[in-house]
Parts: sequence; structure tokens; C-alpha cells
Amino acid sequence: AAGGKLSDPEKFKREEHPFDAYERLKAQGQRNEYPKPPDNFRWRYYGLFYVAPNQNSFMCRLRMPNGILNALQFSGLADLAARYGGGYSHVTTRANLQIREIEAKNAVPMIEAVQDLGLCSRGSGADNIRNVTGSPTAGIDAQELLDTRPYAREWHFHILNDRSLTGLPRKFNVGFDGGGVIPVLEDTNDIGFQAVAAKDGSVWFRLCLGGLTGHRAFAGDTGVIVKPADATRVADAVVRAFIDTGDRTDRTKARLKYVLERLGVEKFLELVEAKLGRKLDRAVEDALLPRPPVDRAAHIGIRSQRQDGLNWIGVAVPVGRLTVAQMKGLAEVARTCGDGDIRLTVWQNLLISGVPLEKIDAAKRQIEALGLAIEASAIRRGLVACTGNTGCKFAASDTKGHAEQIAQWCETRVALDTPVNIHLPS
Repeated sequence: AAGGKLSDPEKFKREEHPFDAYERLKAQGQRNEYPKPPDNFRWRYYGLFYVAPNQNSFMCRLRMPNGILNALQFSGLADLAARYGGGYSHVTTRANLQIREIEAKNAVPMIEAVQDLGLCSRGSGADNIRNVTGSPTAGIDAQELLDTRPYAREWHFHILNDRSLTGLPRKFNVGFDGGGVIPVLEDTNDIGFQAVAAKDGSVWFRLCLGGLTGHRAFAGDTGVIVKPADATRVADAVVRAFIDTGDRTDRTKARLKYVLERLGVEKFLELVEAKLGRKLDRAVEDALLPRPPVDRAAHIGIRSQRQDGLNWIGVAVPVGRLTVAQMKGLAEVARTCGDGDIRLTVWQNLLISGVPLEKIDAAKRQIEALGLAIEASAIRRGLVACTGNTGCKFAASDTKGHAEQIAQWCETRVALDTPVNIHLPS
């Protein structure tokens, strides 16, 4: 309408909506055929990424609200990684899993088998709302203000079942922080919901907007507070305002951060209120208490839960990579020693929850027998690495391999009591 030229992905979406093209995706798979650029974009709506030239195969990215799945699902994904993938998975910085090296003929069997496990990959790529993150210790953390699981779950199913929330101007991230000891880094999301306690004893979400990972931009406090029960309705209004105002001509300026810079936060909030049909609630000065403290080491090691006699065990996953054997073994530990849940974190590692005191030693032995550890140096605790040039055409280095080499070299020479941040250009 403004006379601009649509970007190519916008043209692809208008020429054929990806969710109308499933039969063609299946037909390509039956011919073991990889997609050309328009379909490479479309198939990301199903969670399938053709990652040539680095790997002549698909990567499948999943979605699981709050990063939690059960032992049966985790073991089942290990079977799929062995049957259809390269025999391993990657834990991502969205508390998610990716399975790589999937042949074209196995792409549809893969995503359908994922659904058989009660999980899905739908909407985990392209211009959609990505995997919903939440506090990894939700429901088991003694200091948390609220359990983020029901809010992440509600938002997860809301976006999966409303097609009008697909085809955004660009990808979109939402994170829920419940005030627990392990931060979820919700301020790196387009929408960050931060649990805050008021002095009157009530608990709200603080609404933060405009986080953009990799651009040194964190979601800013809008001054708006949201009743937890209203989180999905408010998030829906924010997304719909973004759909109306996001840039569809320049992909580099298409995220919510740039809308806020162009319109201003207050003007954007007026658009959100119009979508919501009411005024947003504003925080009264000095009415809110500070967030409970975080512990940057709490995602590794043994920690007591709020439930008497139970513990979570944080497992260090070297650069986020797990073999099929390790996945199967961890699922068995969760089933026999814990409550059956495996909780992924944004630090590319995982927690096994609900472990009674008398089973901690057995769990530790089994985890170590898998070549994994529940103790790690500060360097290892803070070690996060993207896919790198073994599987990403945008990467200039083997980030996972180099990160592992750096950690091995530094651990014998440098003693740190807290992680440090090193940014390598991609």
C-alpha cells in the first residue's frame, strides 16, 4: 500500500500459503527431492530447514512449551534421530531440540512421527512465533513467584490453532519468567513476561517488548503489568499490532524492535489497546518488589526442590550435542530415578527433576556412564554455541568445535568463578 517492494519471503507466502502445500511437500519427499528457495522457505513452516550447502539434508526443529517433555517422548525422539537423522540432536538456546541430517524422503515421516509422540514441529521456523520458553524449574523452584507452565502451554496452543497468527513480518519470540533461580532470559524475546510480586501480595507479569538476540537489544520495560490469566490475550494483541505495522519490504528491519523504534513504545501500546479492546494496566510507582535473585550456576548440579526430599539434577551437555545413546540413557534416568520429566534450558543443557535423595547417587553414576557430567567449571556452565559452519551456511566458523577446544584449553589454565561472554562473529 505504501508503494514498497515486498521481500521475496513475503511473495512466497502470498503465492502459496505454506500450510496449503503439504501434499506437494509429501510429493517432493517421495521423489527424494530437495526444495528450491521458495519451498525451502515454505517448508520451514513445518519445522523443516534445508541446510545446503553445508549439509545436503533437512534439519527438523521441534517445539515444546516451557521446554519440558517426558522420558517417553525424549526416548522416542532418540529413536527418530537414529532412524531418520544423523544419530544425534542439538539442545537449542530456546530450550528446544533440533535433529539434523534428514534425507528428503524422510522429512515427512519425521514430522509425522514427532506428532505421534505428542509433540510437533509446526511453526518452529520462518515468519512464525517460535518455541515458547518458560522457567525450567517451573513448579519445583522454592523461590519462584508463579509456575510458568500453564501460561506457556496456553500460548503454545493458542498460536498453533489460529492460522491468522502465522505469516508475521518476521519471526517472533515469547518467553515467560516465573522468578525462579534459573533465568529464562525473557528479555531477549520480542515479548518478555516477567513475574513480579506487588507489595500487596499479588503477582503480575511485567510486560517487556523488543528484545532481539544478536543485535544487543533487550526487551524494555513498558510500564505495563498483566494479570497472569490475561497473558495470552495481551500477547495476542501485541502480535496482531505487529502484523499490522511490521516491515514486509526489508527483512533486516522487520522485527518488533524496529517497529518500536519507528512508532515509539507509547504509540505501539495504543495499537495494542485497540486490538485488546481496553486499556492496559500500568504499574504504580514503588508498588512492585524486586525480582528474586538468579543463580547462573543453578542449571548445573544437584539442587533441592520446593517439594521435601526431591531434587533436580542439572546435566552439562557439551555444546548442546547429545548422541542417541545419551538421549536414551537420560530418558532412563528420568524414568527410574526422577519424576519422568526432562527440562531443557536456554543454556543448551537439561535438568532431570523429582529425584529423591536416595536415588541421587544412582542417577549420578548413570549420567557419568553416558559421558556426561553434573558438575562443571564456570567456563562449561556458561558455554553456549550455535550450529556453526558444519550445518549453517551463514556461519564463518565451526563454533561448536571451536567452543569445545577453547573450553578444553582454558579449563587447565584459567580459574573463573563466573562465566564470561565472548562473541565470535558468525
